[in-house]
Amino acid sequence: MPIPAIKPLVLDQQPAPLPLPPQPVVWGHTHVTITGSNGQGEEIPLTSFATREWPAIIIQAGATGLDMPPRELHADDSPNLDGSIYRGSRVAARQIMIPVYLHGVDRRTLKDLKRRLIRAINPDNGFCVLKFAEGDSLTRTLHAYYKGGLEGDEGADNAGFRWSKFGLQFTAFDPWFYGDDLQVAEWSFGDGTPFLKKGEALFPLSLSKGILSSKNIPIVNPGDVDAWPIWELKGPIRGFKMTSGDRSFGIAAGPAGGPAAVPAGRTLIVDTRPGMKSLTDDQGNNYWPRVDSSPSLWPVPAGKSAVSVDLTTGSSAASLRLSFRPRYESY
Repeated sequence: MPIPAIKPLVLDQQPAPLPLPPQPVVWGHTHVTITGSNGQGEEIPLTSFATREWPAIIIQAGATGLDMPPRELHADDSPNLDGSIYRGSRVAARQIMIPVYLHGVDRRTLKDLKRRLIRAINPDNGFCVLKFAEGDSLTRTLHAYYKGGLEGDEGADNAGFRWSKFGLQFTAFDPWFYGDDLQVAEWSFGDGTPFLKKGEALFPLSLSKGILSSKNIPIVNPGDVDAWPIWELKGPIRGFKMTSGDRSFGIAAGPAGGPAAVPAGRTLIVDTRPGMKSLTDDQGNNYWPRVDSSPSLWPVPAGKSAVSVDLTTGSSAASLRLSFRPRYESY
């Protein structure tokens, strides 16, 4: 039996082109500044020269503590089991170290630089604001208190006649970075008018007998973690209740003709931020005694969430405003 001839393999298709390598994004330098006196003092740049003569404070390589904040783990031990049982965690205060180099054109400028820096970050004058501005123009700020590092070391490797090196140590009791992008939503309503957001109907709402109710008002928090909002309710509002999950706060509406929870011409400010929790109006009157029992001033979780709002309106236009500043794990 004859053996069939073997035909040569012919490639009709061209080989696939090689993929293009990823192209780097053009990115500017990160700019870092420090401002003392609760953020009201002199803003000192750490990544640029102050003048052409070079008297400057410059951040060096080796900074620590600027990314994910530290966590404390909690667990239970059992005498009959190996190891432990994890129960939860909490974010602890952030410890930061920033190495800096002070360079002066002469001894006097060096001493002036040291005095400026010592005066700026002295914790007796308040906390410091560390600001990080990236090449994409996003800015993150961190509030921290100076802890140590400026005691001085005149060793040959740490100081000279016109220069000095320090490792600035800070503690951020609030360990989160904050963005400059304040999130704000505002709604207005009145006697027989729909709930509005910037002139457009927000949702189908049930409105009857002066009661405004919505069970699913969406809120978007672009941060990495939950944020503590500030609510502003402009009267007249006879009563209100804000609910998120199983947590709520509010002031119940009294009988018709009775006093309003928020009178006309007044604005109730509900500040939920830790250490600042308060319910006061624009004249400083304290509303805590009027709040319903077992109130819970809750935060806005990261991402998308929904809140329930029940308002008993008065006889004229009123409004509700929500604002919060997102928080981030790193700069």
